[in-house]
Amino acid sequence: MTGPLPTPAPLPQARRRKKNPVPAVLGLVALAGLTGYIAFGNMSRSLEYFVTPSEYQQQHAELQGRAIRIGGLVKDVQYNTQTLDLKFSVTDGTATFPVQYHGAVSDLFKEDQGVVVRGQFEGETFHANELIVKHSEEYNVPKTQAELKDMLKKAE
Repeated sequence: MTGPLPTPAPLPQARRRKKNPVPAVLGLVALAGLTGYIAFGNMSRSLEYFVTPSEYQQQHAELQGRAIRIGGLVKDVQYNTQTLDLKFSVTDGTATFPVQYHGAVSDLFKEDQGVVVRGQFEGETFHANELIVKHSEEYNVPKTQAELKDMLKKAE
């Protein structure tokens, strides 16, 4: 007897294997931890604080040896144009610190002018490697030759 083959019974729905979420969660946590370490791990070394002389005097222990910016008014300027050695004091009216700098100095740098210096303290002397000099916010274009000559005389 040969006849039609019986139709096989339909196969049952395949069992789906449940995925364990633990490896994926651990992978994401590890990736987030690594990203955080790279982004913030060395941040404390690269932070640069801006302080006034009075603030530095109060936070002396925690800022000693760190790269900081200190701002205040310039006093007691001594500049040797041959060696480019500059010595001055920076003050905020309460505390004063001596500053040493080596390099060319802007024409805007002068006594009683605002300045921000970047560097670090070595003992009680601040050794600067950058000077940022405050200048006037006003700029008026001279309209005549006489005004230009007057402005140049005032700058000297």
